[in-house]
Amino acid sequence: MRMRRLRRTESLRALVRETTIEPGDLIYPLFICPGEGVRRAVGSMPGVFNLSVDEAVREAEEAARLGIGGLLLFGLPAAKDEQGTGAWDDDGITQQGLRAIKQSAAAKKLVLIADVCLCEYTSHGHCGMIVETRDGWEVDNDSSLDLLARTAASLARAGADVVAPSDMMDGRVAAIRRALDDDGLEQTPILSYASKFASAFYGPFREAADSAPQFGDRKAYQMDGANLREAMREIDLDLQEGADMILMKPAMPYLDVIRAARERIDVCIGAYQVSGEYSMLQAAFQKGWLDRDRATLESLVGIRRAGADFIVTYFAKEAAKLLG
Repeated sequence: MRMRRLRRTESLRALVRETTIEPGDLIYPLFICPGEGVRRAVGSMPGVFNLSVDEAVREAEEAARLGIGGLLLFGLPAAKDEQGTGAWDDDGITQQGLRAIKQSAAAKKLVLIADVCLCEYTSHGHCGMIVETRDGWEVDNDSSLDLLARTAASLARAGADVVAPSDMMDGRVAAIRRALDDDGLEQTPILSYASKFASAFYGPFREAADSAPQFGDRKAYQMDGANLREAMREIDLDLQEGADMILMKPAMPYLDVIRAARERIDVCIGAYQVSGEYSMLQAAFQKGWLDRDRATLESLVGIRRAGADFIVTYFAKEAAKLLG
């Protein structure tokens, strides 16, 4: 037996390749901010920008031309408050972006996914409402659910094809499903960040989204990175509550979680190649330590091989060009 026989030429390797990736498997995150003609570079994420609505439309149109599957939209409001009211304001920044992109004929083929969370909109930077207890300030689960549900419904009315709760509050999927159904939006799917881990790899994102917590951290509601079985319970509960798809975050340090979920469930699974994964590779590219094109695609193929049906990645445009 000579295993190398089928590795001899590129044509043979392509013929027997087990895992493939196409531009349509990729979702491109966008950060939308107020203003016009704004294209503000994110220092820790080369090639990523805060974009005004007009610039976001241009990015969306380019993504559509490249055959990318969709966009994941985050908003940076002009002002913040304790309740994150900009998140569910029907004229909020993400809602404006959704409506503008929907009006672009060139971007019609894109699936528009709206992140549902409060951290970008709250003055304290946490993903839910905070209450003062004798032990200090805490994020209150149940009082956050109504606000998250209102946010999801507002985003769906503005044109989101999919709403994606990323807050990790218990019961939020059920609350969002009820709100969507009550608003006549029963056809809007929920992509739940079902197992979102409290990770050091989110650091650059917090610069991009201006969402760093002003006190404490998010370990009391995001998952402990040591727990695989708990992740499976989170996934089961979100599906029971009405999630249509799940999203795993981060990707690279948690490939075993993606694989375990793939072996456990039959629903569509996405994985988020998060900001730290992206910035880490970009730093190596700038140093000349890794081949940019090969490492970019290899990182994505690894996530697909683990079991992800689609990948949220800041490399989406670059990878789509390489995949041609």
